[in-house]
Amino acid sequence: MADESFRGWLGRIWIIVILIVLGFLGWLGQLLDVQFSHFVRPLFIFAPGALLAFVAPRRDYTGEKPFLMLGSLIAMTGLLLYYQSLTGHRATWVYTWTLIAPTAVGLGQWFYGKIYALPGTVKTGKNLVRIGLIMFGVGFAFFELLLNISGFNLGFAGWGIFLILLGIMTTIRPFSQK
Repeated sequence: MADESFRGWLGRIWIIVILIVLGFLGWLGQLLDVQFSHFVRPLFIFAPGALLAFVAPRRDYTGEKPFLMLGSLIAMTGLLLYYQSLTGHRATWVYTWTLIAPTAVGLGQWFYGKIYALPGTVKTGKNLVRIGLIMFGVGFAFFELLLNISGFNLGFAGWGIFLILLGIMTTIRPFSQK
């Protein structure tokens, strides 16, 4: 009984701390004329996704696999929105969606398989992550290096970096497979 009341008290303390920090950031933003809203807004998407992915694998419930995948999908969306709000590179949605659809779902399956020792699910999750990262790399190469949609002007240096990374991946790949 005392353990349950301590958990409830600890949960209330975390909520109080979060509210105080958000209030302090709002006050500081008004005082210094700094807009924190575009930094904080994506966290309202990331936090529920991360919480769902963290809470989903409870041992007393058997249907958590979809919730773990959904949580990782929502958390990845929040992370991408956070990156785009910090940098202003909103045109990257053209290819970063591949980090959400196959990659984040694959991460959810991978974690689920690791938690419950399901090698088939781990393998499926790894394959989805691999496919998503390959799609991301191809999209990045096409849209950033060839079409230059974000205005980075990487040009030949970007192609050089891309080819170096491709060579490193090709070299490491035989050693990472079992």
